[in-house]
Amino acid sequence: MATFTVGSVVINVVDIDRAQEFWSAVLGVAPARSIPGFFVWLQPQHPGGVSVALQKAFDPKTSRNRVHLDIGVDDLDAAQARIEELGGSLVETHNMGDFTWRVMGDPEGNEFCVADRNH
Repeated sequence: MATFTVGSVVINVVDIDRAQEFWSAVLGVAPARSIPGFFVWLQPQHPGGVSVALQKAFDPKTSRNRVHLDIGVDDLDAAQARIEELGGSLVETHNMGDFTWRVMGDPEGNEFCVADRNH
C-alpha cells in the first residue's frame, strides 16, 4: 500500500516575484528553493510542516478558488491590516455563531481565510 504525504500547497500566480514577496511576508518564511521564473517553494513554518509553493501561471485568476489556505492568527484585525499593507485585500467576512473568519485575497486575487487560532 502506498503512503502519501502532503509536501506543499501550490498557488498558481502570474507575477511569481510579487507573490513570493507577499506570501513570504504573510507566512514569515523565506524561499527554500526555486526554478527561476517558474516555481518557488517556501520554507515550512515548522520542521516537517507543509510548505506553500508558487507556480507560474500564464493566465490571471478568473473564478473562485476550489482549494484555499486557512491561516490561524492571534488578532484578526491586525492580520487583516498587515495583509492589506502587503497588497492583499478583504474579500468578505463570515460569522457562524461566535466564530468569525475573513476571506482575504492575495495581490492576484487568490483567496485564503484568516481566523482566530484560539477559537
